[in-house]
Amino acid sequence: MEYTFISDLAQEAAIPEKGILSNVLHKDAQSNITLFGFAAGQELSAHSAPTPAILYFLEGEADVELGSNTVAAHSGSFVYMPPMLPHGIAAKTPVKMLLVQIKEPAQ
Repeated sequence: MEYTFISDLAQEAAIPEKGILSNVLHKDAQSNITLFGFAAGQELSAHSAPTPAILYFLEGEADVELGSNTVAAHSGSFVYMPPMLPHGIAAKTPVKMLLVQIKEPAQ
């Protein structure tokens, strides 16, 4: 059985001076797990995805658009998003965030 072990996700995430940096930690037929670093002031504009997804904020503060709502996320914040929910992220400070996309099994 293949596995991935990272002892400290926050240490693994890099925050760029400008822009957004992503690092795919694991990708297979069932999941896609990506670690993000956002420079302060960076935004990921509203979009949607066909799979359920989880956001976990490791460090920093961000406004997260979830459908017609906006929530304030910070270190320790958790978000579950059903498929096709429009969402966007605006980093107020440098942010480290984990994204887990869950793919539906093939029918």
